[in-house]
Amino acid sequence: MAKTTVPLHRLARTIRSKNAGAHYYTMDIIFDDPETYEWVVETGAITRESIAALYGVPEERIFQFVEYRPGNAIKISIRRKHSSGDVGESDVYGCQQYIPLLDIPIPWDDEMRVLDPA
Repeated sequence: MAKTTVPLHRLARTIRSKNAGAHYYTMDIIFDDPETYEWVVETGAITRESIAALYGVPEERIFQFVEYRPGNAIKISIRRKHSSGDVGESDVYGCQQYIPLLDIPIPWDDEMRVLDPA
């Protein structure tokens, strides 16, 4: 099926993270068009399980994993190890948590879509 992979940041318009209250942070992956969104979802490269592995957390800490088709988006909320502002918290605003998502390899079929993966 797919001949190569493309890093997620090449396919998504927006990849961001932010606070979702004092105990959670949330990440959004938003695509420009439904075709790219559907392709990424159908590859199975981004799942609750793969996100837990990527962040090194048990799946139980993934509070929310939503594939939101009307918005061409995937929303992921993770329970923080430390509440925002507590001793030991390294990202009070949750704004740096999206970084590991950028390079998730997405299987890509060169014949399906025109994209320069370089």
